Amino acid sequence: MDPPVDERPRVLAELVFLLLWFLLFSWLDAAVGRDLAAANAHALTLQAAEHAVHLDIERSVNTWLAGHPVLGHLAVYLYRLYYVVVAGVLLWVFVRRPGVYRKVRRTMVAMMALVLAVYWAVPMSPPRFALPGAVDVVARYDLLHQESWTHPSHYTAMPSMHVGWALWCAYAGWTALRSAHPRLALLPWLFPLLMVAVVLTTGNHYVFDVVGSVVLLAVSVAAAAGWGRLVAKARH
Repeated sequence: MDPPVDERPRVLAELVFLLLWFLLFSWLDAAVGRDLAAANAHALTLQAAEHAVHLDIERSVNTWLAGHPVLGHLAVYLYRLYYVVVAGVLLWVFVRRPGVYRKVRRTMVAMMALVLAVYWAVPMSPPRFALPGAVDVVARYDLLHQESWTHPSHYTAMPSMHVGWALWCAYAGWTALRSAHPRLALLPWLFPLLMVAVVLTTGNHYVFDVVGSVVLLAVSVAAAAGWGRLVAKARH
C-alpha cells in the first residue's frame, strides 16, 4: 500500500539523511572555486556586463552602508545567522505541513547539488575582493571574529547562496501557506528581499549573483517536481 501523501518521513532517518547531505555539501563546497585567477577574471567580466546595462550599483550601496555602523552591524547579524531561519523553516514545515515537506526538501537538495556545478564551472570573486574601493563590511563588524570566514580559500559568489537559502525559505513558506492563507503566504518573500539588500550592501555579491539565485531556485523547483513524479511512478 502506498503511504499517505501527508505522511512525514521518519524523524531519525530524516535527521541522518540531512546531516550526511549537509556534511557532503560542505566538503564539496570547500573543494570548488579555488582558482583565484579564474575567479577574478569572471568577476571582471561580470562587472563589465553589469556596467553595460547600468546595474553596477554595488560600490555605491556598499559605501552607503559602510557609513552607517548601526545598520552595518544589523546586516552582519543577518548575514551570519540566516541559517537559523533556514533550520526553523525546515523544522516548521516538517512538523506542521508534512504534506509539502518532501516537496520543499527535494527542492533544497536539488538546489544544493546544482549550485556545486556552477561553483565548479564559474568561480567568482565577490565585490569585497574584486571591486576597487569596496569595503568588507562583514569583516569590519564580524560578530564571530572568524578570519577564515571573512577571507575564504574558495570563491563562490555566483550565485549567492545567502539569497538562494532565503528564496528557498520564502518558497517553502509560500508553498505551505498558499492554500489556506494566500495573503499570509506572501509575507515570506520579504526575507529574500531583505537578504538581497544585505549581500549587496556588505560587498558580498553582485546584482547578477542575485539573478543567478532566482534562476537556481526556479531550476531546482522544476528538478524537484520531476524527482517527485519519478518517485510517485516508482511507487505504482
